[in-house]
Amino acid sequence: MNTGPQPHTRPAMPSWLPRLLGFFIAIGPAATDMYLPAFPAVEATFGTPSGTAQLTLAAWFAGLGVGQIIQGTLSDRFGRRRPLIVGTALFAIATCGCALAPNLTFLAIARAIAAIGASAGMVIARAMVRDLAQGQSAAVLMSRLMLVMGVAPILAPSVGGLILTFFHWRLIFVILAIYGATCSILAWRILPETLPPDRRIYLGFREQLARYVLILKERGFITHAAMGGSGTFCMFAYLAGSAPVFIQGFGLSPSGFALIFGLCACGLIAGSQVNARVLPRLGLSRTLTIVSRVSLCATTTLVVLAFSGVHILPAIVAPLVVILSCQGFNNANTSVGALSRHGAHAGSASALMGLFQFSLGATSGLFVGLLTDGTPRGMAALMFGGSLCAVIADRCRPRS
Repeated sequence: MNTGPQPHTRPAMPSWLPRLLGFFIAIGPAATDMYLPAFPAVEATFGTPSGTAQLTLAAWFAGLGVGQIIQGTLSDRFGRRRPLIVGTALFAIATCGCALAPNLTFLAIARAIAAIGASAGMVIARAMVRDLAQGQSAAVLMSRLMLVMGVAPILAPSVGGLILTFFHWRLIFVILAIYGATCSILAWRILPETLPPDRRIYLGFREQLARYVLILKERGFITHAAMGGSGTFCMFAYLAGSAPVFIQGFGLSPSGFALIFGLCACGLIAGSQVNARVLPRLGLSRTLTIVSRVSLCATTTLVVLAFSGVHILPAIVAPLVVILSCQGFNNANTSVGALSRHGAHAGSASALMGLFQFSLGATSGLFVGLLTDGTPRGMAALMFGGSLCAVIADRCRPRS
């Protein structure tokens, strides 16, 4: 039984691999964001009250959280390729079920199953980065992945809004199913294996549970995961709350919402690329500290504007762009910080971090659904709470 790290040489990384990993990671944000403009149309189809479509988003986040644990364990045991092939195929099949959903409950269940499959692309791609690099070089590589991944939040709502202009919302899920099938084929045909057999971990249930407990006892992991989870809570409050705020509150069309959403996503991409440039100068720890404070200032501004009743679109969008830009730093750096001491079981550590993040994301989505009133207040309050918790977690981080 192989239960520990083995001496090894890191595999060489093809120049095209970061783009391919970014394509796999992007399946999550693409499937999250493409149908956001369709919330009102989904509710109209099924005859449900305003805000109920957000429950399908919460089901999606919950499925991502559960899927992280499943996919991380499988990838540490069977390698990276096979779980990724099967997971993306499951996503494609379940997404076909979303396209055929007869009611909102069926749609939510199908979304949860699809999320379990989609989580393979997210958790395994992060683990592969840890297989190939560590420390600052891993953070730079993760930032490059974020450039590819960041295209999804820009294009997905725009594609969704365009589809809704001419076709039914169900076509959105048909396109996502094709995306999932493409990922599965690419993983099968060209993805290299980065975890050789001699480095795989074969553990029983109790041993795997003990491994998770061991990871959770490491202070660096739990504080970085808390920062990442708090950032995810903040970001998913925006994802779940933005459509009602901009479409219902400000009266934007689905295509107009897609433009605003794309502008905010540009901040995410810009942050991830600036991150790769400032890391050599500031270091990972200091960068995280600065970014967490900037995010808190921006969410504080958003809360003040929202609860003051300011109904000026640029005034609400401006702090959102800053907050999303901070997430471009946070996503890559917290992942690297959490996995830095767990190279021997990167899949399991990545899975635990993903479970933490997306469980908080599901909670955020549920709260936004309950607080939806057509104003930015509920979204802003939840985003402020996430940013505040990130600062608290940063204060508790071990400094290296």
